[in-house]
Amino acid sequence: MGETSVTWWGHSTMWLADAGTTLLTDPVLTGRLAHLRRVAGPPPVLPGAPDAVLLSHLHADHFHLASLRMVPGEPTLVVPRGSAGFIAKGLGRAFADRCVELSPGEETKVGDVTVRAVKANHPGGRGPWSNLRAVALGFVVEGTSRSWYAGDTGLFDEMSDLGPLDLALIPVGGWGPTLHAHEHLDPAQAAEALRRVRAAYAVPVHYGSFWPVGLGRVRQHMFSEPGPAFARHAATVAPDAQVRVLRQGETFLFSGDHA
Repeated sequence: MGETSVTWWGHSTMWLADAGTTLLTDPVLTGRLAHLRRVAGPPPVLPGAPDAVLLSHLHADHFHLASLRMVPGEPTLVVPRGSAGFIAKGLGRAFADRCVELSPGEETKVGDVTVRAVKANHPGGRGPWSNLRAVALGFVVEGTSRSWYAGDTGLFDEMSDLGPLDLALIPVGGWGPTLHAHEHLDPAQAAEALRRVRAAYAVPVHYGSFWPVGLGRVRQHMFSEPGPAFARHAATVAPDAQVRVLRQGETFLFSGDHA
């Protein structure tokens, strides 16, 4: 039985290590992102070059070109199908040549783990100012354990097909004082997602990191509270799961047994 570890670096940036393979999710490594400012947690300190970077969708707080340029080494970039051209335009052909494009249901091998793209219920466009489109993804990573990184998503019926899992990395909030219904999970919906996927462990992400400049006093409970609130909801809705609410920069280590 092998060990899996996940380190949360704020928002949806995580370092996942399984079967000797290291994966970095949706890296945002800067202190500022357009109108957003990192207002909690230390800046990410990556332990080295990952084997691959998993990019869930084109929104700039997940698919951040400046941060991709900062990632050490030459990792494989696992991206939504149709987005390698955007990387070529923004970062150059050398980056695009490292891309593996996936659609939901497709998979690729990275080291000793398999990365499978799965559905996410979330808009796939770059933003209202752009015509760039690519379907939003989640990822199931299978090595010594089975881990699901949801990306950004609302609830969808097929979530139940993803489990059972050892680890669920679930978004529970956002970066501003509102959440768009059906496109994100609030703490109660995230607990329902955990119930559906039947994960042994869960780590809440996508909250408590970035906040719009000038809105520091607007609905502050939506900044820091989603993680603990998710744990409370999960205790009722998915009592068999163990929730680990991590501090930014903290690592959770467990033994995977294909729950």
